Amino acid sequence: MAECWQTLSSADEERLRAFLLKEILAQPARKIAAVWPLAGEVDLRPLCHAVSEVGRQVLLPETTSKGFPLIFRRWSPASAMISGRFGTLHPEGDIDVPDLILVPFLAFDRFGYRLGYGGGYYDRTLAALNVPAIGFGFSGQQIDSVPTGPYDVPLRTIVTECGIIRTDIPKPL
Repeated sequence: MAECWQTLSSADEERLRAFLLKEILAQPARKIAAVWPLAGEVDLRPLCHAVSEVGRQVLLPETTSKGFPLIFRRWSPASAMISGRFGTLHPEGDIDVPDLILVPFLAFDRFGYRLGYGGGYYDRTLAALNVPAIGFGFSGQQIDSVPTGPYDVPLRTIVTECGIIRTDIPKPL
């Protein structure tokens, strides 16, 4: 799949968001946890607007203290954003629980394992909430094998600018 990736263009992001929206709309989830972008990340703000326009609730994470799962706050296009930990932004909205979580990564493999940003926030959040999750990023972030530990759980779906990847392949021991 990596051969599809060449540069991180606005067209790549647009394709990724289109595939992601298609996958979200195929799910029964009504409350979708997305992310507000940090520098260099996929910009999901247009996706947040599109999800909101079709009548689903968008939730954005608030980064909690180290060692705790993320909390999610309701977002709407009119929401005021406030600064959080590590340069993140989150809405002032009420806390809610998502039915589906969009998970960013630094790298992923074809088995659905991902490398995050090192804080373990999404690992703890996914374990605590036990809801479906979709990983997202660019195809150029795919590597042969992500190192895993006993608590790592693979994502069943990953979306890149090249399409939707189902990861039901068992990882070799």
